[in-house]
Amino acid sequence: MAKHLLLFLLLAFSLRPLSASATLLPDSAATAANKSRLLALGAGFGAGYAGMLYTLHHAWYKDLERTGFHFFNDNHEWKQMDKAGHAWSAFHQSRVGIDLLRWAGLPDKKAIVYGGLLGVVLQTPIEVFDGYQAGYGASVGDLVANSVGSAAVVAQELAWREIRIMPKYSFRTTPYAAMRPHVLGSNLAEQALKDYNGQTYWLSVDVGAFLAPAHKYPRWLNLAVGYGAEEMVYNHGPTNRSLGLHAYRQFYLSPDLNLLHFKGRSKVLNTALYVLSIIKIPAPTLEFNSRQGLKFHPVYF
Repeated sequence: MAKHLLLFLLLAFSLRPLSASATLLPDSAATAANKSRLLALGAGFGAGYAGMLYTLHHAWYKDLERTGFHFFNDNHEWKQMDKAGHAWSAFHQSRVGIDLLRWAGLPDKKAIVYGGLLGVVLQTPIEVFDGYQAGYGASVGDLVANSVGSAAVVAQELAWREIRIMPKYSFRTTPYAAMRPHVLGSNLAEQALKDYNGQTYWLSVDVGAFLAPAHKYPRWLNLAVGYGAEEMVYNHGPTNRSLGLHAYRQFYLSPDLNLLHFKGRSKVLNTALYVLSIIKIPAPTLEFNSRQGLKFHPVYF
């Protein structure tokens, strides 16, 4: 559960030395491939990739029972929140791959196509590892979600040469984690990774990018739609209901900040805005769910 989020954090730390100089943003002055940058990028990725696989394997699978490779259909679990997380992670991993190859001076189309594969490349080992675990199994649904996430960033870059619809993540603590802390997390860091009840995945739309050039709509103001679910302690319906819980979906509409609109000359600031752009800013939010209908949150996390 939530291994895609763990892998995303490992990627962020492994690329941190490169991102300090690259700012994870394309260098407009680079018109031809920079061999030294490509070499540094290749060496950094190779070492980081091997380190991530080793860390993931030992952090998650070391003490689990192994079996022959097999598939497991988990598409009905967690109201598909895990699938949303896979797509979110793959999108931003591919986004990083594209921008790092741009920084290295690769032609734009090649940077988009090759860099856009990074999400699939990073996420697929999770399914291979899962396929050999007795308690898990490789998930076709996860593989599809990974592909959708990577394809979404590639499609936008090929069509617009920019990201106009940004997947984002937000988290709030819930009382459900305390009911099953070994699965949903026993502290804040674990809960942010594991408690799907508190996670919300968003699509933040750069509205101004779709308007005519003469528009006066503020480019810093996005409109975000979100998806979440609650009352999920067990995937087994009868067990969950025995606790008086009935899992249900939630849908959200909220304003959001387009943080990349505020980038300037500072590489430190630009890198910070780039990283923070994966997170939905708390804001007034309208929620709809089948349990309570429409609800308004003055501030929603």
